[in-house]
This record gives sequence, C-alpha cells and structure tokens, in this order.
Amino acid sequence: MIDFELSDNDKKVFDHLRQEALVCRNYARHYDENEHEFPPDELPEAADFPSLLKVLGGRTEDDTGMGVLSMLISQAQTWGDYSVRMRRGSGGLGNAALRAAGTPAQHEKWGDLTLAMAITEPGCGSDPSLVATTAVLDEDAGEWVINGEKIFVTTGCRAEGVVIWATIDKSAGRAGIKSFLVEKGTPGFVVAHKEKKLGIRADDTAAYVFTDCRIPRENLLGGKEEIPKAGSGGFKGVMKTFNMTRPAVAAIGLGIAEAALDFTREQLEQADVTIDYGPGMPNQSAVAQKFQELEASYEAAVLTVLRAAWLADHGKPNNLESSICKAKAGSAVREVTQGCIEILGPMGVSRDHLLEKWFRDCRITDIYEGTGQIQNLIIARTILGYTRKDLK
Repeated sequence: MIDFELSDNDKKVFDHLRQEALVCRNYARHYDENEHEFPPDELPEAADFPSLLKVLGGRTEDDTGMGVLSMLISQAQTWGDYSVRMRRGSGGLGNAALRAAGTPAQHEKWGDLTLAMAITEPGCGSDPSLVATTAVLDEDAGEWVINGEKIFVTTGCRAEGVVIWATIDKSAGRAGIKSFLVEKGTPGFVVAHKEKKLGIRADDTAAYVFTDCRIPRENLLGGKEEIPKAGSGGFKGVMKTFNMTRPAVAAIGLGIAEAALDFTREQLEQADVTIDYGPGMPNQSAVAQKFQELEASYEAAVLTVLRAAWLADHGKPNNLESSICKAKAGSAVREVTQGCIEILGPMGVSRDHLLEKWFRDCRITDIYEGTGQIQNLIIARTILGYTRKDLK
C-alpha cells in the first residue's frame, strides 16, 4: 500500500525547514538583482537531512521512506527561495552521480566535496548521447586525458569538483560515454565564465573548458574500464543517475509553485474572494475556479513525484515514473506560476513581490535533467515498446 502520510517526526522536520526557507526568502530579491554576490554566513545552509533527522530525534519505523522524504525536503526548501537556498547549500548534482555509481574508495575521497555535474555542451543539449568531450587513457602514465567544453554547469563556480561526461570511444556511440571525477585546480581545467540567465540568478552556473586535463586513472566513476560496444549497458548505467535527480528537480519546481499558490491565496483572501471547495467549480467565481484548477494541477504533479520516489525506496524500477513526474511537474509549475500572475494582474508582475521571480526561476525545472520533450519521448518509447531508432 502506498501511503504518503507524514509521521510526527517528519512533521518536525518540515516545521524546521519552513523556518529556514523564510530566512532565505528575505534575501531573494537582493541576490536576484546582485547575482555576483554570495549570501552571508547567517543564512541557513541547505539541510543535510540525515544530520537534521538525527538532531530532531532520528528515524522510526513509522517515518516516511528516505527517497520520498528527500523529495518533500527539496520542495520545502525551495518554497522559501530556490536560488538563494542552492547558493548556500553543500552538495550538487555530481554528488547524486557519485552516490549512484561511485566505488567505496570514491565515496570516501569525494563524498564531502560539493560536486557539479557537467553534461551539456555547445553542440549537445537535451541528448547526452551526443557528448563530444573526449577522455583518452594514457596507459604509461596511468591517467585519463580530457579535452572538451561544457556549458550551463549548475553550481559550477562554487563547486569543488565535477563529474564530467566524456566519450572514450566515439565509434561506440552511447556505449562510449563515461563519467569522470575532476577536482578544481587540476591543470587544464578552467572555469571560463559565469553564465547570465533568465532566472535562478543567485545560483551560479558556469562554463568549463578542459584542455589536455590529466586525472588519475581511478577517477573514472565506478572504476569500470570495460571496452565499450555498441548497444552495451554502459550508457544506461550512467543514465540511472537521473532516476532520482529527475524527481528531485520536479520537487524543486513544485516548491516554487507551492509558494506562488500560497501567495496568490493570501492576496485573494485579502480581496474577499471566496474559494469554496464544497459546491463544485460551476458554482464558483471565475477567479476561484481558475485557482482551484491550478491547485489540482499542482497536487497531481506532487503525487507523480512521490510515486517515483516511493518505487526507489522499495527497490523497484522507476525509470518510466521518473520521466513522468519530470514531464508533469515541468509543465505544471509553468502553468501554476503563470496562472497566478494572470489572476493577480499588475501585482503578479510587480518587482515589489516575488511572484514574477518565481515564474522566472521555475522555467529551469523543465530543462534540467532532460527537457519535457525528451521526457515525453522516453515515456512514449517505454509504454509503446519503441526503440530509440523507432521514435526520435
């Protein structure tokens, strides 16, 4: 039986997170307009939730599964402000890849570092199989030599290292794609510049250049150096990282959408607009009906995220469900934030409030970890039994 009811212990966690989130919200406008600055030390760090849970009483058998809980925590944190929270937090997308595929030795060496993940290139966006960055093994030196360029690397400036995707054999196609751990300061690894973006301005996004960058042989993520063959499972293994990061990105967007709904509800209440959940939508005002439609879209997206995480908690495959929740949430957060702006009119686009910022910030959640269009392709291929060649 699937049950997402929170335990008393979990509710303590979320009360604590909401307090932290409101602190971050106080700084949201400033760092949106002054993205070159870093928030001061008094801002709370993004919660290391295992430590947080220990402080608040540990875990009990009645508590929510850790996968589901991590999604709810991500949503609770971004309800305050996404980009300020990310700017202060430790850990990055590369840490998720390390947890999913790293060896025990790699976990020990790299686990305490903040790791970015570098996939996107000037000629490779939504389709990571087109990665052109190369990694060539120098057998005599026992080193990999990396050459290439990466763009739109999340947390790219403050990260202490990166998990970079590169091909060790272009002729093998997707099977030749591997991931490598590279530490900042390694000769040949340059942070070229900080990207300027529509939203999430306080969260640093960088471009990387690798020129004859040499790293130890053991920095191959997972440590497996098998010769790639077309159709082999190497690329699929790397892609499994997304089975939890896609739900996490969806949860991030839904935290922003929830903030937009809460703000809009407060403004409607102040304007004496009644939202009555009893008589049904046909008996509501047009504004109340529109708001309830936005709420329904939000709640449906939340359930898809929790289901994907619940499957992971129980050791079940969730590749399809991860794409479903990412596609659903990516469209829902756009619909919700834009719909809230339409309901509130001039107040919605005013810089006196954060709603317009949340509208800009949430756009990235449909792009991170594969765009909505890519997720729809994955969903269709899986449900209909098509191969990549059959359906592009």
